[in-house]
Amino acid sequence: MKETKATILVVEDEENLHEALKLNLEIEGYEVVSAFSGNEALQKIGNEYFDLIIMDIMLPEVDGISITETIRVNNNEVPVLMLSARNSSADRVLGLKKGADDYLTKPFNLEELLLRVDKLIEKSKKMQVKESIGDTYEFGQNQVDFKAQDAITWNGQRIELSKKETMLLKLLIENKGEVVTREKILQLVWGYNVYPTTRTIDNFILSFRKYFEEDSRHPKYFHSVRGVGYRYVD
Repeated sequence: MKETKATILVVEDEENLHEALKLNLEIEGYEVVSAFSGNEALQKIGNEYFDLIIMDIMLPEVDGISITETIRVNNNEVPVLMLSARNSSADRVLGLKKGADDYLTKPFNLEELLLRVDKLIEKSKKMQVKESIGDTYEFGQNQVDFKAQDAITWNGQRIELSKKETMLLKLLIENKGEVVTREKILQLVWGYNVYPTTRTIDNFILSFRKYFEEDSRHPKYFHSVRGVGYRYVD
């Protein structure tokens, strides 16, 4: 069993195969969310955070390759394991070119699929922390102590940080220069899997600007990327 349940979206319209995948993944300790069509998959990908997506190419409404392309266009780095009944190298190349991380042809060996899932989940975990930082961090004239959950701001003021503020600040700094999606933030900091609004994060970003930016209206460090997420730049 996995120590922390990773969440996998299974996108497969063939019910028997879908149930078999779901059952075996749950036995392995994963949490499984189901989608049986392309549109259902897109809706769930837009509203939830996943550690891995297992996706058939041939789906009702929207095919798996188009979904994968949409995922990557939206800067979502979630690993995608593509399934296909077509044993064609052209299909495999196209799937990988559009952003799939791995590709399995049906019928496949279940044990092989589970091994590939395990490797992709490990990849997903490694992506969550781009750069490990210590207990303290300095940027500009600001000093943050993550362990003590406090900071000294650019104007010499000492402030206390809440646990959530500390976690979000650390996550953004660890992913310096890269956009961290709202979905990823809510999953890793708040632990939400389904959520209606991101105003909570906006308020935290506004607080960071107030604390750490000399001109909060023209931020140097904490940037919002409309429709995607947030980025810390040093």
